[in-house]
Amino acid sequence: MVPILFSLAVAALLYFLSQGNAASAGERRITAAAASDLNFAFKDIAAVFEKETGIKVILSFGSTGMLAKQISGGAPFDIFFAADMKYLKDLSGKGHIISSSVERYALGVVVLAVNKSSGIEVRELKDLLKPEIRNVAIANPDHAPYGRAAMEALKSAGLRDKLKDKLVYGENIRQTLQFIQTGNAQAGIVALSLVNVPEITYVRIDTSLHNPIDQAVGIVKTSKNPEAAASFIRYVKGPVGSGVMKKYGFIITH
Repeated sequence: MVPILFSLAVAALLYFLSQGNAASAGERRITAAAASDLNFAFKDIAAVFEKETGIKVILSFGSTGMLAKQISGGAPFDIFFAADMKYLKDLSGKGHIISSSVERYALGVVVLAVNKSSGIEVRELKDLLKPEIRNVAIANPDHAPYGRAAMEALKSAGLRDKLKDKLVYGENIRQTLQFIQTGNAQAGIVALSLVNVPEITYVRIDTSLHNPIDQAVGIVKTSKNPEAAASFIRYVKGPVGSGVMKKYGFIITH
């Protein structure tokens, strides 16, 4: 009987120790919801941050609007890097984001991109009217800030109605880029932060043609690791993070 009791005691001790270790591991891990335009930059930043701090960052990319819906529905994110400040303000007003944590971290930039192998030359938005361009890819403006900026630019250039039958919509800006990369769309309007890929050539779009892409971040109210989340925000906005963001074409305003 004694050996059995001893074994049970040891098993119980090992269980509680494992639970404690799991809790400790949990404190060294955060999950970040991030707009798709951050795909390349944040993979670089998160890797260096983890090496320097030991805090692992799990990245979940998607359109800002879809991620906001997930957070409203209780998705267990610690932090939200959006491509539009208004989503953060809305979530903060509804009690899903810690209001004091909301701040801008960058301005996004849109470009006119073309599939390099198509042989089509595109220098300005009106070139999208060329008959050899059958499909023009933009992100869905209903929930993707870069898609909204694209639509605003087309409207400002007097092209929105002329191109409406050519437009194809990606669920997020990363998928929109893939449409152009694969040739399913010969051209499109995407984020500067994503176009450093071999299949694409691009030109910048005049920023006066659309509202600023005012990107903001906030800590989710239900986060179990708000301090670790805050440290990642500081890192993104610090010298290393800002350097990476500039490399990928973001405008740093702080």
